[in-house]
Amino acid sequence: MAIPENKEALQKAILTHYKKLKVTLSEIKEEDAWRFELPGHAKGTLMSIHNLIAYLTGWGQLVLKWNRKKDNNEEFEWPETGYKWNELGKLAQKFYKDYAYCDYRTLKEKLDETVQNILQLTESKSNEELYEVLWYGKWTLGRMIQFNTSSPYQNARTRIRKWQKEKKLI
Repeated sequence: MAIPENKEALQKAILTHYKKLKVTLSEIKEEDAWRFELPGHAKGTLMSIHNLIAYLTGWGQLVLKWNRKKDNNEEFEWPETGYKWNELGKLAQKFYKDYAYCDYRTLKEKLDETVQNILQLTESKSNEELYEVLWYGKWTLGRMIQFNTSSPYQNARTRIRKWQKEKKLI
């Protein structure tokens, strides 16, 4: 699927990749979701599928926070308070901890809710707001949303499918 260049394509990409990921996540048993067998987001680490969902949820929540803060003309740090862009592995670890209390079903529900909120955000914005105005540095809001939704959903599904094949689960 091509990189979205307008509102309709962005919404389609998010829905398409998330629906596929959701089907794949539904195939995972609770006990398997906690196995630390996937390459982690920080070099030399392993993560679980639960961690991967926490990561996706954390980034989605950041997208919503960035938009809320920008819309309200509030100051905030990119990408997150206390983290720099060259510390994304540490930020991933934060997301894992943020959602460690959730069982697998609850975390999937949180991701569902986050995706729905992002889709509502995209629906509330015009194509101009999403793709014709620079929003952060050289990036538009639509591109920032895509970087943190459809592309990671596709990547996550690929990682999980590879793991499933290696474990002969599919």
